[in-house]
Amino acid sequence: MINPVLVEVTRGECVESAHRGAVAISDAQGNVLLQLGDIEKLHYPRSALKPIQALPLVESGAADAFTLGEDEIALACASHSGEPMHTSRVSAWLARIGLQESDLACGPHAVRYEPVWEDMVRRGEKPTRIHNNCSGKHTGFLTVARHWGVATAGYEKVDHPVQQAVAKALGELSGIARPLPWGIDGCAAPNFALPLSAFAHALARLASPQTLSPERARAARRIVGAMTARPELVAGTGRTCTTMMRAGRGRVAVKTGAEAAYAAIVPGHGLGIALKIDDGGGRAAETAIAFLLDRMGLVDRAEVADIVHPPILNTREARVGERRPAPALLDAPLPDLSARTAAQ
Repeated sequence: MINPVLVEVTRGECVESAHRGAVAISDAQGNVLLQLGDIEKLHYPRSALKPIQALPLVESGAADAFTLGEDEIALACASHSGEPMHTSRVSAWLARIGLQESDLACGPHAVRYEPVWEDMVRRGEKPTRIHNNCSGKHTGFLTVARHWGVATAGYEKVDHPVQQAVAKALGELSGIARPLPWGIDGCAAPNFALPLSAFAHALARLASPQTLSPERARAARRIVGAMTARPELVAGTGRTCTTMMRAGRGRVAVKTGAEAAYAAIVPGHGLGIALKIDDGGGRAAETAIAFLLDRMGLVDRAEVADIVHPPILNTREARVGERRPAPALLDAPLPDLSARTAAQ
């Protein structure tokens, strides 16, 4: 199956570039309410998987054992920008569990928020592992290991108990009983591959806690609640995930992933949305997910307008084109949310 064009980029009167992709919207029973493109092809959710990777942290009792709050749970789901609001909290969290930066398996990389990065460059400072956008996720993994009394060294290996707990949770939520294929993510932790339809189903189950065990239901509520309450910790200043969750006013939790993956959890209606752009173009994923959330009435339209239809500017800041949803998205038969309310 050739996936449809979901997003176009124009210049003048012509479409200059086009991004193909696939979208699945599912409910907690696994019913696919929207299918665009091949939603059965395996894909890596990448960082869009983080809300599920955070489940063992809460479900195991580790979060309570170390008195973690919304801030830490949001950071466990984060691809943060490396701003002080992120790094100071991760540093304090590591100290709380008796560990330090060198215990993180992720490597350092440049800070995403330019004012902070520019200040660091001027001062001759180099980024540390805590600046890695996944340092909160990794600190969450370490917290589970400490709580269980298992080795912290090697926590990022796929056969470590923490990663096996992630794989088990994902398999149970998605309904996939067989071992999931996996690869190594950019942060050195394993990432598990599954079809978009199955990932959307897993996300929908997080959105519908009444379908889960009491322990997992409590964990799902805390994770989704932390993401929507602290969107700036999930992403950062000016980031798309932050903007969309603020525009959602608690109605949706969204999470981006590398190579143009996106996930959305819609708790009020018990839905999960999974999206993947074929060519890995993150700009297209942002426009596609923002358009879907806008059309479904889950975000304030004015606040996401510059994501759905961002201008293409030349070097003189003149508008010469735009990025926009393509007809396949514009004509998509989206679920009627007026008829859906998920019991919480």
